[in-house]
Amino acid sequence: MPTSIRSLVPLLGLVLVVGCHKAPEVTSFVDNPQMKSLPAEIQDGIRKYLLEHCGTPSHPRNYVEGVPDTKAERRLELGKQIYTRRCVQCHGTSGDGAGPQAAFLYPRPRDYRKGIFKFTTTGYGNKPVREDLVRTIKQGVSGTSMPSFHLLKDPEVQAVVDYVLALTHRGELEYQLALDHESESKFDPEVGKDAIALIKGRWVEAQGLVFNPLSPQPVFTSEHIAAGKKAFLTKGCAKCHGEDGRGQTPDNLGGKLVDKDWGTPTRAADLTSGMLRGGQQPLAVYRRIFGGINGTPMPEFRRELAQDPDMAWNLVAYVLHVSGRRRAGEQPPSGSIAPYITTLSTAQPKSDQPE
Repeated sequence: MPTSIRSLVPLLGLVLVVGCHKAPEVTSFVDNPQMKSLPAEIQDGIRKYLLEHCGTPSHPRNYVEGVPDTKAERRLELGKQIYTRRCVQCHGTSGDGAGPQAAFLYPRPRDYRKGIFKFTTTGYGNKPVREDLVRTIKQGVSGTSMPSFHLLKDPEVQAVVDYVLALTHRGELEYQLALDHESESKFDPEVGKDAIALIKGRWVEAQGLVFNPLSPQPVFTSEHIAAGKKAFLTKGCAKCHGEDGRGQTPDNLGGKLVDKDWGTPTRAADLTSGMLRGGQQPLAVYRRIFGGINGTPMPEFRRELAQDPDMAWNLVAYVLHVSGRRRAGEQPPSGSIAPYITTLSTAQPKSDQPE
């Protein structure tokens, strides 16, 4: 089969699954791999605890939201229907990023179970706020298989966010319970109460961590771009993204970069592609530079930029300039072709392989 046709097969499979077929109803969640090392009695105890507080794929509950009322239950049911129709093929029934099409996709669909989301307004290492998830669903993630769902009505978007959060909180609780029982001989429900309090606290804390620019956005000029380029070359950005922003670096070309919280291979973005995954707006770029990208090798530059607030906007000006080069008709010089990064079937650690 010609290479060009072979490369279309996974995409055609995704179109068929997403566009033409309803995913079969699943009645139970997939265990987190960490559960395997626990005694059978503890595994059973954790599953029963999760069932009580998180429900099933067909009848989910969200313990972080407390005791749901009828309206919340209806919205969660709507979210489940939308998720089953439009999301489960990639993100999986359990939110583990191991849906039937995940093996064909790079980058990997998001695994929600650790409660880690890349594009937030709260900074590196923190939980997102609800608006971060809403924004990602509405605008999608450029350069990936995550499309924009802007045609969904707002109540539908809010409902699917509810369901994603239910999956997320279930995964977090499962992980925490397994971690807390690693050296135990039997399941302790009191440990579950402490785990729930810990998880709730992290999400509540995030509400007060949304950051805004340290200084007003200027009208970008060639001087801002020049200053941004100087900072880009001297503050460590070029190490991964390359001096010209194309990502033609040894680490990128050698496949050495990994999304550390998921253990999957990644690359620093080719900024000249014009596809900035966290958003093309100046404020979105500012937040990626200032706050980093959760779970990835892209760190936050909060401390460095706090000493020089203008540098942040200069970097934004330069990144937007570089990302707009092709649109402006400028063709960046050719470089090496980065090797293809394999997906789920070979790249994912064995412990994370779907059952």
